[in-house]
Amino acid sequence: MLEKSFPESFDLIAAFDAVRELWSPRIVARFNDQYLKVAKLHGELVWHKHADEDELFYVVRGHLQMQYEGGRTVELAEGAMHVVPRNTMHNPLAVDECWVVLIETVTTKHTGDVESPRTKSIAEQLE
Repeated sequence: MLEKSFPESFDLIAAFDAVRELWSPRIVARFNDQYLKVAKLHGELVWHKHADEDELFYVVRGHLQMQYEGGRTVELAEGAMHVVPRNTMHNPLAVDECWVVLIETVTTKHTGDVESPRTKSIAEQLE
């Protein structure tokens, strides 16, 4: 696991302003064994799952659709929070640009069990 020191407080909007690439989460804090990440989304990521970790999504700006196997879609408006249960196939989709905060355990791989051109390593997310 990579170590980095984080400030004990930060400006969330400034953290989003520093995000330059879509689908490229940036780790802005660590607490216990969790990372707090910010990301800007537009379009869709990739169908994937995280075998051992849940993910928490908080929509700060815009609208997010969380697609699940079997055709179920959860609509997430600005201000909504949603937990994707571990070992559940899912695909985030944002028709327009959407800003999200993610809370994930430090072991959570960006695209879980799938490698794609959009996959970012923890080292890349810490940059």
